[in-house]
Amino acid sequence: MSTVLQGQETAIHADLYMSFELGDKKWQLTLSDGRRGPSRYTVDAGDTVAVAACICKAKERCKLEPQAKVHSCYEAGRDGWWLHRWLTEQGIDNIVVDSASIEVNRHARRAKTDRLDGDKLLAMLLRHRAGERVWSVLHEPTPEDEDARRTHRELARLAKERTAHTNRIGSLLVLHNLRPRIIIGGRDWARWWGRHGEQVPPALRAEIERESARLALVKQQIRALEAARRQEMADGKQLLVVQLTQLRAIGPKGAWVLVKELFGWRRFANRRELAGCLGLAPTPYASGDSQIEQGISKAGNKRARSLLVELSWSWLRLQPDSALTQWFNRRFASGGKRMRRVGIVALARRLAIALWRYLEHGEIPAGATLKPATA
Repeated sequence: MSTVLQGQETAIHADLYMSFELGDKKWQLTLSDGRRGPSRYTVDAGDTVAVAACICKAKERCKLEPQAKVHSCYEAGRDGWWLHRWLTEQGIDNIVVDSASIEVNRHARRAKTDRLDGDKLLAMLLRHRAGERVWSVLHEPTPEDEDARRTHRELARLAKERTAHTNRIGSLLVLHNLRPRIIIGGRDWARWWGRHGEQVPPALRAEIERESARLALVKQQIRALEAARRQEMADGKQLLVVQLTQLRAIGPKGAWVLVKELFGWRRFANRRELAGCLGLAPTPYASGDSQIEQGISKAGNKRARSLLVELSWSWLRLQPDSALTQWFNRRFASGGKRMRRVGIVALARRLAIALWRYLEHGEIPAGATLKPATA
């Protein structure tokens, strides 16, 4: 850090550091050059003009040059990546931080306010810029990759809504000892309801019919999204998804989620990075004479992690001759239920690595078989 005299003013060649504490209605900005106390500003959420004005004020207060570099950070949350992209367009060096990786005071009762959180983030940003590893920085997806995740996430949400509507209708029918032996909302539902609907009081009948209408709408939207996804695969727009579905035990839905959440845009240097991204990395605890394995970290992508565990059970059934299945059978199959549950998580980690190598280098997992080619 150097000082240059300009007439009687002093311009300091230094950088400005800024942290955001993002709220639903207000944002707390904390800025400093690292030499003096921070400046704090409160702006309306999403007001980028006010953010730019605060940066100018902080530079003047710290007597920095107008073109001084600005470094900023904020925690990942509901605002997503639009703020990061806007800051980058303004020439600001911004990072988005994983909230779970931020160190906190471990006292049972600790003070927590937006001001304290902003000061803490600013202090950690200064340490991060000095080369210290203090938190996990998230990788930015492109706008196209980010938008591509909407389809399967909406499908998962709609599937939950479908189950909720079906369970609700069934619960309402039980109030009058009506227990349909057909799928509620299925092709035979209208005929069954036409025969038994008169057994239900008018208000309850109207409620069930409104619930049935919402169920029909949800199922219609699910069919439309699934049809659009199949069409994209048929048109050759989803080559990685198609490549994954060539392996037995992996269907279009699972392949789509793995590609859009993990393999389609993330780049991994080694298997440890992949396991860490999935939250399948071990977390040992060794202090003095105490040595405990606390299990997997669960700090990564929950959707991909849970899906890989499900696919691992399918892999055992549909890929019996693969090296992964034989390894599981040697280590865990002869144990009890708990050992098999532990083993399936370990298999999920190995399966993720094998699928990554398959997509990156074309290495088919040892002993695995492909689906027969369709004409």
